[in-house]
This record gives sequence, structure tokens and C-alpha cells, in this order.
Amino acid sequence: MSDPLRVLIVDDHQLVRSGFAMILSVEDDLEVVGEAADGAAAVAQARALRPDVVLMDVQMPGTDGIEATRQVVAEDLGRVIILTTFDRDDYLFDALEAGASGFLLKNSDADTLVDAVRAAAGGHALLAPEVTRRVIERMTAAPRPSAPGMPPAPDRGGPTSAAAREGVAGDPGYALLTEREREVVVLVGEGLSNAEIATRLFVGEATVKTHVSNCLAKLHLRDRVQAVVWAHRAGLIPQGE
Repeated sequence: MSDPLRVLIVDDHQLVRSGFAMILSVEDDLEVVGEAADGAAAVAQARALRPDVVLMDVQMPGTDGIEATRQVVAEDLGRVIILTTFDRDDYLFDALEAGASGFLLKNSDADTLVDAVRAAAGGHALLAPEVTRRVIERMTAAPRPSAPGMPPAPDRGGPTSAAAREGVAGDPGYALLTEREREVVVLVGEGLSNAEIATRLFVGEATVKTHVSNCLAKLHLRDRVQAVVWAHRAGLIPQGE
């Protein structure tokens, strides 16, 4: 039996931390190894404990969750899932740029939280639908500094404008993708899971997993979160989807 996934919980409210810890502690494959009440303590705890996943609040006194996420990701101390009440869109946007692997609302159910931890530890991401939609809208609406591998938001002349197509076609990474990998990155951008992509393309889920990994590597993207944003910024996803 493999070792349980190690989780660090960061939130400035004790009751919130206790609630999340209670949910996770009943799972045999998950272990809460520490808690922190602010960003500075979170980074220190991550350095000492080396968790697989950090559940990170955004609004905290002192060092906030965005700066803490940036430091945790830069030092490769664990994957970060942002937990938020979603009252500040710009916090979510900045956290993605800082390297967060996923976003969940604090009122998500227990199964969603557990699934997100497992997904993040496995190199994937689980995003609350509300977060996915609003983050994509913000990230494709106007140019911003891009994370490594990210194209700037295109000046769209339509759902898949010529300008956007030309931009993505000129991306060295995109040029390396096979036709099947190009299909896969579009479906990832539409928010489909590996199982859903497998059904759509009539291939095995293991094959899809390989294609997704190849796409991330060739496009220099960290995870599916960046792949979703990349596909939208590149103009591969019609507006409104």
C-alpha cells in the first residue's frame, strides 16, 4: 500500500481548518500533516513538512495566500489548491498566475474536496465550475503578463479569429503537436475530463492521458488549469463555451 497523500491546510480561521481536517482525516489515503493560519507560516510549514498538496486560503493577515502560493510553487514545495469564498475575482486570477493548480469554493461538498486533493497530487486539477467559467472570461478578455508557455490573450475577430489562429500556429510548441494532440488540447480547453475525451474520440483513457501529458510538455504548461487558459487565449475555443 502506498503512503497517504500529505496535506497542509492553510486558513486564518481555526474552525475552517478543523472542518477541512475532519473531512480529509477519514480518508485512508489522505493525511493532514500540518496547519497554518497565514501565508508566512504556510511557506515555513511547507518547507518543513514537504506536503503533496497545500489547501490555501487567499485572504489572510500578513502574507496572503497569493504570495504564499507563489513561494510554494517557486520552491516546488507542493501543489496548491486555492480555497475561496469567491468574493474577489482578481484574487483567483492572480493566484493562477502565481501557480495554483486548482480552485475550489469553500462551500464545496466533501467529495469534491477529497477528489481535488487526489487530482492535484496526481498532477491534474479540479476546478469549481463557477471558478472555471469566470477565470476563463477574465483571462481571455484582456492581455496580461503570461505564465511560462502562455500566449497573450488574442485580439479576437470572432470565435476563432484568423489573428488567433495565426498566433497559435506560430507557437513552436503548437507546431510540435500531432493532429490528435491538437484535438485533445481543444477538448481539455472545453473542460472535458480524460474519460469524456476518451468517449468523444473513441480511444482508451490511458491513451488520452498520454496525449494530455505530451501536450503539456510540448506547450510548456504546468497542468490542465494552464492548458484550459492556453486553449482559450490561443483562440481555439469559441467564445461562450
